[in-house]
Amino acid sequence: MNPLEGRSVALGVSGSIACYKAVDLASKLVQLGARVDVMMTEAAMEFVAPLTFAAVTHRPVVESLFDPKSEISIDHVAIAERADAVVIAPATAQTIAKLALGLADDPIGATVLATAAPVIVCPAMDAHMYDNPATQMNVETLASRGFVIAGPAEGRLASGLMGKGRLIETAEMVGHLRLALGRRGSLAGRKVVVSAGGTKEDIDPVRFIGNRSTGKMGYAVAEAAIDLGAETVIVAAPNALQPPVGARVEAVRSALEMRDAVLAESSDADAVVMAAAVADWRPRERSASKLKKGGRSSFSLDLERTPDIIAEVERRGLVKVGFAAESDDVLANARKKIAPKGLDLIAANDVTAPGSGFGSDTNRVTLIDRGGNVEELGVMTKYEVGRRILDRVASLLGCPAARRDAQPPAR
Repeated sequence: MNPLEGRSVALGVSGSIACYKAVDLASKLVQLGARVDVMMTEAAMEFVAPLTFAAVTHRPVVESLFDPKSEISIDHVAIAERADAVVIAPATAQTIAKLALGLADDPIGATVLATAAPVIVCPAMDAHMYDNPATQMNVETLASRGFVIAGPAEGRLASGLMGKGRLIETAEMVGHLRLALGRRGSLAGRKVVVSAGGTKEDIDPVRFIGNRSTGKMGYAVAEAAIDLGAETVIVAAPNALQPPVGARVEAVRSALEMRDAVLAESSDADAVVMAAAVADWRPRERSASKLKKGGRSSFSLDLERTPDIIAEVERRGLVKVGFAAESDDVLANARKKIAPKGLDLIAANDVTAPGSGFGSDTNRVTLIDRGGNVEELGVMTKYEVGRRILDRVASLLGCPAARRDAQPPAR
């Protein structure tokens, strides 16, 4: 289920002080199971030695267009043919200009011209260089041809200036790569809405009714949806998580806000996965000012039911997936929810079990469909749970299998 396992990634490194981040990127990609072929410009080798990349990738580094020591007669052609994606990080103003002109006087330019794989360009340069109209025109040219422009970020630059020109961080580069590879996934062309986190029902400006949900399960489902090519929207209650690259986040706080957002986003969606822990009750009235303790020894709230969001989502052809976080009679309680909520599939888990529940990176889930069929998944990462759920969603939608070897759109 690792989207980078066995993938071939061509990494082009051009001359910038940000080359050190490219070493980290190469290392992370190898750890994720990718085969990484590094190509360096002469300027890049002034910052980082080729031996550094060879050490982390366990592969020879391409230093010139025609390397007599290479086992491959023409390196850039062989790399271009086998690459599932090309990442250029850092991409200097010089390299971006050469790519826009279609020049092939170094291994990076030649590989880009020879490949049909998606190309992710990660700019890194001084802010004034990036803002220059020539650079902006070149970036726009590449974007118009279908290149992915990832960054740059704003912050302190090597020159000491503050501005836009920093190479984005490794995790974000990996995210853009996964997003590009997912375009050929089984959910390509589909929209998936995922709710995540625990809603907060305000009592007054200070206090609220909430729960222990962290949003990890919902975000893991969203990450899996992106890897499978879906347009992905996260309707997110307050949490501290970083959304996956490519997801659009609709931030909400209360159950009512989540209902409105889910209903709006599901109007043109293909599937809704309700992974959020929505509060069942909310205060009937919210105090505009902080409630004082005073001399009272007890305090009571008048509560009312919150809406059943997934039950209100109704549209022909929409696949609906719910979650049942239970502490006892897990399967029985989960089954009771399928018909009233109109679910196609429900994921039931015992939040008190080891390796399961809120805040954990793993989950132990049992899937039950509307026909009563049961599939126990056992303990696995929440991402793996999300992939298993979305594989079922793709099947219900009649989606074709992942098109790993299909050609991407022409640039």
